[in-house]
Order: sequence, then C-alpha cells, then structure tokens
Amino acid sequence: MIASVYKGFLLALFIGLVSHVAAPFIPGFNGVLLSFLLGVIVGNVFQLPASLNAGIKFSGSKVLEFSIVLLAFSISFNKIAALGVSNFALIAIMIVAIILLTFFLAKKLNCPTASGWLVGFGTAICGSSAIAALAPTVTDSTEDTGIAIAIVNLLGSIGMVALPFALTYFDVSDIKSGVFIGATLHSVGNVAGAGFGMSETIGTSALTIKLARVAMLSPAIIFFNILNQSGKKKPLASYFRLPLFLWAFIAITILVSVVPLPEAFLNAMKTAGDFLLIVAMAAIGLKVSLRQLIDSGQKAMKFGVLIFVLQMLIVGILLMVL
Repeated sequence: MIASVYKGFLLALFIGLVSHVAAPFIPGFNGVLLSFLLGVIVGNVFQLPASLNAGIKFSGSKVLEFSIVLLAFSISFNKIAALGVSNFALIAIMIVAIILLTFFLAKKLNCPTASGWLVGFGTAICGSSAIAALAPTVTDSTEDTGIAIAIVNLLGSIGMVALPFALTYFDVSDIKSGVFIGATLHSVGNVAGAGFGMSETIGTSALTIKLARVAMLSPAIIFFNILNQSGKKKPLASYFRLPLFLWAFIAITILVSVVPLPEAFLNAMKTAGDFLLIVAMAAIGLKVSLRQLIDSGQKAMKFGVLIFVLQMLIVGILLMVL
C-alpha cells in the first residue's frame, strides 16, 4: 500500500507545503485555493507518470476524509447552544432553504447537476470540506468535485474582501455583521478573514456561527440523500448510511462536547486538519483538466453566484425577522 501511494502523496504534499507557505504573501488567496490552482497547473503543464496516480487518488480521497474528521475537534455543541435559539434557527432555516434551492434549481437551470449540487452544498455548509463529504454520494467524477471546489473558493475569497466593505457602508451593527458573515461565507478561513478584519467581536461571533454550520454537515448530507432518493423504493435506514469518516466526525464532535480536552491539543488537531485539506486540494487539482474546468465550469460558476446571492438575501431577511 505505502509503496504504491508514496510518490503521488509526496507530490501533493510538496504542492501543499508551497501553497501553505506562499498563501499569506499573495493577496486574495488562501492555502486551499492556491494549492488547488497549483495542482491544476502542474497537472496540465506536465505529463505526470502513471506511477503517481495511486498516490494522487489517495491524497484526494483518504487524506481529504481525514482532514474532515480533524475538523470536528473545532466544534462543540456547548458553543453551538450558546448561540441562542434565534441564531440557531437562522442557520437551520438557511441551510434547509439553500439545499432545497440547490437541489431543484440545478436541474431547472440546466446546470451540470453534480457540480451544481456540490457548489450549492459547499455554499450552504463549509466550502471544500462539505463538497468533499457529499461528492461520493452524487458523482464519481473528479472534474465535478474540482470545478465545485474552485468555484466556492473563488466566491468565498471575493466575499471575504467585499462583505466587510458592504457591511460597513450600510452601517450594520457588530452583532448582525458577525451573524451575516458567519452564515454566508463559504469556508472557515473566509469567515475568520472577513470577521476579524473588521473587529475581534465580529470575528468571534462570525466564527461561532460558522462552526454551527459545520456541525450541521452530517444532518445536511442525510437531508440531501433523502431529497436525492425521493420516489425510489428504498428502506428508511439507507438514507442514514454515511461514510465511516462522517461517523468519526460525529463521534469526535460529541467527545469534544462532553470531555474537556486541552486547548493546545484542540488547536494542534485543527492546524493538522487545515494542512491536510490543503494537501488534498493539491491532489484534486492534479486530476482536473484545465480545458474541461473552463468549458464545464461556466454554468456552475453562474449557478454558484446565484446561490450565493440567494443565501445572502435569505440571511438578511431572517436577521430582520428573527
């Protein structure tokens, strides 16, 4: 096993390391987006030997799953409970609404269904990690996954820069700014960048809201599976069949919620998870055809913009109502 995967894994690891080090010095880029783009460039410029394929596939699947598991160390049900009923209701309503809109609009608007679903699901929950978690149930195509990841990271980066200016211009309160940022931006990095770029108070509030969205990952996948299997004669239990790594995600979330673990350990797990996600993005990028990304990604990009705008409208309305 190790002999067959180490070469491809080392390539993804090298690209991930370069991206991790370089991203802070490149405005508008985070490690995930830069790693994915470098992977796409390397995979399209160079003819990679077949001996790398097994390791690249391993990095884009198993390493990615492990990064999602480690993400659970950032989540505690106690923190989510502290949000209050109205904020949690806002998050739950937004997620259900965006998943429903994603499921039906992707077909209605003739968006490539799998990539459209992945873009919308990533927008609703937590960007690349959510896309990776849902992808095995809706597509076998690395291209669909790569397109969706590229789009949500691009839109998330744009939102990270644009939203603080917009919220300041409209003189939105700190509390509502934190909720809006945490409930709309795509990745944890986007939320932290936008929120803490405005103030410590907004950043903390936004990040708490965002982690509540991440905690909804497994229930959201079950909900999507129910939508996707509607009309098919399948036992109820089949809708709750989650990959092993998602059960591990749930178990760790419960563990963190009931057992007081050292803060240094939790931070180390989060850092490791963030870095493994960067490595996995490099591997996914290495398998994406640039021509197909450009050709197939246009409709998915338009769909991603539409879903992002609808998400912001829904959150804005809920902030006024709740």
